[in-house]
Amino acid sequence: MATIKSSFINMVMTLLAVCLISATILGFVQTLTKDAIEASKLKAQNDAIKAILPEFTELGASWKAVPAEGGDSLTFFPAYNASKELVGVAVKSYTKSGFSGLIEIMVGFKPDGEISGYQVLEHKETPGLGSKMQAWFSNSEKPKQSIIGKNPDTTDMHVSKDGGEVDAITASTISSRAFLEAIRRAYESFKTGIPATENQPATAAEQVSEGGES
Repeated sequence: MATIKSSFINMVMTLLAVCLISATILGFVQTLTKDAIEASKLKAQNDAIKAILPEFTELGASWKAVPAEGGDSLTFFPAYNASKELVGVAVKSYTKSGFSGLIEIMVGFKPDGEISGYQVLEHKETPGLGSKMQAWFSNSEKPKQSIIGKNPDTTDMHVSKDGGEVDAITASTISSRAFLEAIRRAYESFKTGIPATENQPATAAEQVSEGGES
């Protein structure tokens, strides 16, 4: 009986030691990779901004604004030319209405509100369907699909099935509706006020804070 009790205690102690060592290793690995992951996200964000905006010289201070309907804040990145004039604003927007939940996008607007480009930053939509968002809505050969060069003030950014002017991705209407929701959310906050020059402070009605992306 004493032998059985001793063996049980040894097993418990061994299990606790294994758990402790595993937790320590996982914590160490997380610490090592955290900075790399953050750096990767920042690079992807900066690459997206460069890809979707007209040519610019520098970015101004970013700011965050809460959409009029509430919810999570959006982040704005104003871009200026060598004369310190605004050439465009990149807006990090989102929707939680995707078929699989959250979709994050970066959409670029020219000062007059025309969409200059977009990048899908994150999504969990069905591969081969919802994942077509990046190509579908920027296809210049399909003007009824593409949102590039269009202004949400003059183009109804809803899918045609819902009475809008944008054709949904084939067999992926839910993802298409969600994507366009994120575009509309970005535009509605964008048009509330933007800095005309680099030295003019942000004037978004629901401004929360200025500074770099947190």
